[in-house]
Amino acid sequence: MTDQPLNGTDAPRGCPVAHGGVDLARLYGPEAATDPQAIYERLRKEHGSVAPVLLEGDVPAWLVLGYRDNRRVLDNPRQFSRDARIWRDWREGHIPETHPLIPMVGWRPDCVSQDGEPHRRLRGAVTDGLLAASSRGVRRHATYFANKQIDAFADTGQADLVADYAELLPMLVLTRILGLRTEDGVRLVESCAQVFKGGEGALEHNGRIMQILSDLAERKRAEPGSDFATALLEHPAGLDHDEVVSHLRLVLIAAHTTTSNLLARVLQLVLTDSARLSGLVSGQLNISSVVEEVMWDTPPLAVLPGRFAAADLELGGHHIQEGELLILGLAAGNVDPEVRPDADVAVQGNQSHLAFSAGPHECPGQSIGQSIIEIGVDVLLHRLPGLRLAVPSEELSSTASTWEFRLDSLPVEFSV
Repeated sequence: MTDQPLNGTDAPRGCPVAHGGVDLARLYGPEAATDPQAIYERLRKEHGSVAPVLLEGDVPAWLVLGYRDNRRVLDNPRQFSRDARIWRDWREGHIPETHPLIPMVGWRPDCVSQDGEPHRRLRGAVTDGLLAASSRGVRRHATYFANKQIDAFADTGQADLVADYAELLPMLVLTRILGLRTEDGVRLVESCAQVFKGGEGALEHNGRIMQILSDLAERKRAEPGSDFATALLEHPAGLDHDEVVSHLRLVLIAAHTTTSNLLARVLQLVLTDSARLSGLVSGQLNISSVVEEVMWDTPPLAVLPGRFAAADLELGGHHIQEGELLILGLAAGNVDPEVRPDADVAVQGNQSHLAFSAGPHECPGQSIGQSIIEIGVDVLLHRLPGLRLAVPSEELSSTASTWEFRLDSLPVEFSV
C-alpha cells in the first residue's frame, strides 16, 4: 500500500477529488483549525447540501451539509453502510493501515463498524452494559469527582475550567463506569484528544488506549466487578476479547470527547450570559435547556465519521459511487437554513438536533453524558461564589480538527 496523498491526477475515476476540476476544500490544516463554520457555509453555497472535500493526507470524501441529507444517510444503513471494508480507497490500496485517519474511519470489531444482525448483537451488549452502569451511581460518581476537581483550585480564586475541570471530570467518571484505575483515566485524556486531532501521534496514542483497555479486560476476566468491562465480558452475546476491547475503546473515546467538549461549551454559554448564569444559580432555569441549546449551536462532534456508499446513488444532487466515503456534518446540518432559517430563534424543547447522530447508530450513552454535565455545572456554580470570566468573552478562542471544534480555555475568577 502507498501513503502518498491522493490528488487530481491519481484519484479513482468518479471520486470527489476529481469533482469537475474543483479546488477542493481541506477539512484539516490552518484554515480548518480556526474557522470551520466558514468552510461549511462556503461549501453549502458552492455545492449545496453535499460537498466534495479532502481529509488528512488529501483523502477524498463527501461532506453531508444538509439536515435532511444527514438524516437520510444516518437512517438508511443499507444504502450508506458503516462497514469500512467496502471503502474503495482502502480496498484499492490508497489508504495504508498506518494512515492517521484509520483510528477514526477504519473498520474495527465494534458495533459502529457493523450493520444488520452483527450490529444488533454487539449494540445490545453495549446498551445493556451502559444501562447497568447508569443505574449504579453515575450521578454519585460525577458529584464526587466534581467536588474533588474543584477542591484542587477552590482556594486560589481562579481556574481554567477547560484544563482544570471539563477535560478531566468526564474521564474520571468513566474510570468508575468502565472499571479503570483513576491514574489510567488521567493518562487517557491526552490519548483520546490526540486520536481526534489526527496527525503523526494518532496511531501511537490509539495503541496506548488499546493496551490499557486490553489489560483492563484481562484483569476483569480474572476479577469481575460491577462495571461496564465486566458487563461486556459476561454478556450472553458472547463477545470475544477483541470485541470487548474495541467496545471499551468506543465508549471511552466517544463518551469522554463528546462530554468534555459539551461541558466546556455549556460553561462558556453560561458564563458569557448573565441572565442564564443567574437563572441557573437561582433555580429558575433548568440546565437541560442550556445543554439542548448548545447541542444545536455547537454540537460536541462537528463532523461524524463515516459512512460508505453501498451502491451508486444520488445524494444532494451529486452522483456518489459505490465504496466512496461520506462524513456527516452535524454542526452544518443543525444550522441548515432549510430547516432553521433563523438561527437566532429559540430551540428550547426541540430535540431533533443531530448532536448525537440518529438512526440505528445513534449514541446509546446520551443519558450518562448529560448526567455528568448537569452535575458538573450544578456543583461548580454552587461551590464557587461570584464565578465570572477572567477575560473578555471575545478573547475566548477555539481550535478545530476535522471532527470537532473545542474551546481552548475558559479562565475564570471567583470569591475565596
